[in-house]
Amino acid sequence: MIFTDSISRRSSLKTSLLFAATSPLTALAQFRVEISGVGVTQLPIAVAAFRGDDASAQKIGAIVMADLERSGQFKSIDTSGSQLDESSRPDMSPWRQKTADHLVVGSTTRLADGRFDVRFRLWDVVRGQDLGAQSYAVPASDLRLAAHRIADFIYEKLTGEKGYFSSRIAYVTKSGQGVAQRHNLWIADSDGESAQSALASPEPIISASWSPNGAQLAYVSFESRKPVVYVHEVNSGRRRLLANFRGSNSAPAWSPDSKTISITLSRDGNSQIYAMDSAGMSEPRRLTQSGGIDTEPVYSADGKSIYFVSDRGGAPQIYRMSASGENTGRAERVSFTGNYNISPAVSPDGKRLAFISRVAGEFKLHVMELGGSGATALTDTSADERPSFAPNSKVILYATRQGGREALMTTSLDGRIKARLSAQGGDIREPQWGK
Repeated sequence: MIFTDSISRRSSLKTSLLFAATSPLTALAQFRVEISGVGVTQLPIAVAAFRGDDASAQKIGAIVMADLERSGQFKSIDTSGSQLDESSRPDMSPWRQKTADHLVVGSTTRLADGRFDVRFRLWDVVRGQDLGAQSYAVPASDLRLAAHRIADFIYEKLTGEKGYFSSRIAYVTKSGQGVAQRHNLWIADSDGESAQSALASPEPIISASWSPNGAQLAYVSFESRKPVVYVHEVNSGRRRLLANFRGSNSAPAWSPDSKTISITLSRDGNSQIYAMDSAGMSEPRRLTQSGGIDTEPVYSADGKSIYFVSDRGGAPQIYRMSASGENTGRAERVSFTGNYNISPAVSPDGKRLAFISRVAGEFKLHVMELGGSGATALTDTSADERPSFAPNSKVILYATRQGGREALMTTSLDGRIKARLSAQGGDIREPQWGK
């Protein structure tokens, strides 16, 4: 039996442009994905071309397989010549001969109302068992989302972990030089496709931060020739001013309940961390009380603590304090790998902390178990920045520099599986993974 679900894009993101770019906005949002490294075990899976894919603008079977391969957990088995769909009862013998453990078949059919009916079924080739089927009725604009949902189903069924392919990322691209320089804040699918611009500006855009429910995106814009924090509403495309106090306003971070945003302000002197109502209706409340620079706050998964960067000990290190502030207790240092650690990111399951550590003059992504000791370097690059966990906590997105240009990478928690996403025509940075 096929479970039917009608889905639509969680947002028909409306572009909110302050400045018109001189080239088509989509030109900077095209990605090329390259996989390096493999896991200890890869599951051999055959994803047949969906019946009807030839007449569809999106090749569902190919998108599903690309998602699964990108995770590093699956190995593609050749399906050329197969003509199957979700209603077929396949002969498992040839698939066993191809060493496939699992088989995915499906179809894409255009409905009378213009939508598409996307159906699939997952088979256990070894046991000859039907592992489940679903269908989605979607507009053409959501065909990729349907494919990502299918990949999520397969990933969870076969690994026991939640899939993350139907989630979204935000990132910033920079192109041009001098007066022609343009910065764009993009919102895209987790594979970098279907990107739409939330903001285009000749001035820098940094520190994008998703609200926990994925409905809003806070960021810092320099369009006023100083750092100012805005909140972008993803569904409507509207934005609102959150913080424009004297001095610098930067590094917004949402609490898990979306009610509070922690922010770095220099209005009282050195940069310190404050908390304010996410609706911007209350006066900011100061949380840190040091004589140094405190910045880059992030909430723990349970919202009870805030991790942040401070140079109060002489060099940037990561500390933890109560979410109510240092007035309720002294902040505790948690990073001890090297003498320069920045950009903390807490996994959604609350088990790990990712951060950037300077090692022998190189900036490398590290991860550590919260409550444990020691940290592990995950990369061999030298200019990593801004890590962010996938919603299932199993993959980390970060920016780095390769071949003289900025790029986005994802890595598994052990560093063995990496995917490189390269922008075409512009540098790319400031990634943030949302829902």
